[in-house]
Amino acid sequence: MKDIPEIARQIELIVFDFDGVFTDNRVIVLQDGTEGVVCSRADGMGLEAARKAGLQMMVISKEVNPVVSARCAKLRLPCIQGCDNKAVVLMEETGKLGIPLDKIAYLGNDINDIECLEIVGLPACVADAYPEVIRVSRHVTMRKGGYGAVREFCDMIVAAGKGMR
Repeated sequence: MKDIPEIARQIELIVFDFDGVFTDNRVIVLQDGTEGVVCSRADGMGLEAARKAGLQMMVISKEVNPVVSARCAKLRLPCIQGCDNKAVVLMEETGKLGIPLDKIAYLGNDINDIECLEIVGLPACVADAYPEVIRVSRHVTMRKGGYGAVREFCDMIVAAGKGMR
């Protein structure tokens, strides 16, 4: 079986879940019903480094929420929301891009990410992911979702691929 750096060197696309990965899985609900989340600014630097390294990235989220759209737009990340079956969407989108599943890394945190994790080349999760998710992941970040896990994961993939792209 290949080791993580060897797998990471082959990655062309990183796919992220949003809630629990970019956030700490909590939501702030204001009295008028609008929602907000807290994200780590450090993640943007990791995404920028991955982009400069030639990696493509996208977010696939079950949740439909303007806050997800706004954050992804600011980070220049394509975002697909309202996905009841993320694996089907993942296969459709990567098929359009012509990227084979073994060249994809997926970073998730919850049970609705498992089907995606089971089909990609580098299945990964944040440190505070659900136990079922940790069991199917090849890599677990040291950081929790919303606390720089995205940056850590991007940095790891970029470091593995230095000079390889």
